Amino acid sequence: MADNLEFEKSFEYNTTESGIVIPIGLSLLGVSTRFDAKIDTGSQFCIFRRKHAELLGLDVETGMPLRMMTATGHFDTFGHTVDLTFLGLMTTSTVYFAAEDSFYLNILGRQGWLDRVKLGLIDYEGKLLLSSYGE
Repeated sequence: MADNLEFEKSFEYNTTESGIVIPIGLSLLGVSTRFDAKIDTGSQFCIFRRKHAELLGLDVETGMPLRMMTATGHFDTFGHTVDLTFLGLMTTSTVYFAAEDSFYLNILGRQGWLDRVKLGLIDYEGKLLLSSYGE
């Protein structure tokens, strides 16, 4: 028996780039910032550059500390709750900002993003299909 899925949004991404990149926005108390982030289903959390927290007026170190572990080492982050927008959808999530300026990636991970969406992917066509979870 086949499952039938419907999605609210369709987004075409560049298949020649490394990874799947989508535009996102973060906002807090009327201040917002927009940038691109990579979808990383292997990352447990959403992790963003420190500068995005600072643009929102956050004092990064006042957030919930969490040391992230990778295959090659570790780095420190701080969690803050913000509004996250992507492709016309919005959710409120706890995301993590890197402690160090040298961290240059913006990652959409499982907790705070993937657990909030219904995701379809046709990589051969460079097509991402999305809906808010429960829609």
